[in-house]
Amino acid sequence: MSHNDYLKEINRYNEGLQDNEDFFSLVINKYPEFEELYRKELLIKPKSEIDIMEYIIRNSPFLKEDENEWMKSVMQIVRNTSLYFQPQIRTKIMNEGWASYWHDYLFMRDDRICGHEVDYAKINAGVTSMPKVGLNPYALGMRLFQHIKDMEDRGCYSFDYTLLKDEIGKKKFNKAKNTGADYILRVRENFNDFTFVNSFIDQDFMTLHNLFVAGKRFNNERMSIEYYIKSKKAEDYKEMLVETLYHPPEISVDISLSKNGILYLSHKFENKPLKVDYIENTMIGIEYLWGGPVHLETTEPAIARKTAADYANFWDPASQQAEEKKPEPVKWKRMLYIMENRKLHKREI
Repeated sequence: MSHNDYLKEINRYNEGLQDNEDFFSLVINKYPEFEELYRKELLIKPKSEIDIMEYIIRNSPFLKEDENEWMKSVMQIVRNTSLYFQPQIRTKIMNEGWASYWHDYLFMRDDRICGHEVDYAKINAGVTSMPKVGLNPYALGMRLFQHIKDMEDRGCYSFDYTLLKDEIGKKKFNKAKNTGADYILRVRENFNDFTFVNSFIDQDFMTLHNLFVAGKRFNNERMSIEYYIKSKKAEDYKEMLVETLYHPPEISVDISLSKNGILYLSHKFENKPLKVDYIENTMIGIEYLWGGPVHLETTEPAIARKTAADYANFWDPASQQAEEKKPEPVKWKRMLYIMENRKLHKREI
């Protein structure tokens, strides 16, 4: 549909409201199958409702009672506040890195810093130092923005640079585009932490800052835990960072199974089980607001029992087998948690 036709339809809709005319009358006359297709659409299995809080506000029998109406306003405030802060939560590395980048940029170009370079360097290093183990969003974000600007200034985000195989050629590559400042502004506007990390952390960035993924293991000789370099690959480093990013579980209301006063929740499994410690208290709260039983379908690991030979001797750590066994793939099972009358039950599906 063209833009003009779209505007004409809007005008026709507004005129129909004034004249009490059915907007779809022309559509039905032109497309007789419209009603039948609409009827079939209604028969399709209802989609899941992802926004649990909004669903409870609209459909809870408990909240529909006159003496509980006030709770809806409180819940809506909590929901709106949570939604308001979602962009900030999902851009933590970018927010802290952006602030650190401009803090460093402006201070280093200010003449008033003369004579205070050491004080500034000491304070700035305390905030933006890159740890070998763990994550400092200030340090990572600032260096990544600096890396992006440098790469764009040299024109490295191009096929010519990607096709280069030798390191010397990559270091000398420079098309003098000098568009990095505008580029990082667009990145800041359109990316979140997940896309930021996955798009711009590359092997050049890893090599430049000597980054690596650290592993942890027990040293039998020293009788202590030690850290070691597990990987220096950019893909492994990005995977480690993604694991630390904010990613709440996706739990939705299964409308087709929410019957007879039961609120049926389904957890979309993404190879991460729910934290069992939080399930009971959370479901108690949901049951109270819903005013009826709450079912939660989720996935948990099927734990296999170990034999006595699988355990190490506590008093003699050297008793462990010299050859470490490869970890067996985790087996998962679907579980159903049932909260009714403030009592939690669990059974396998």
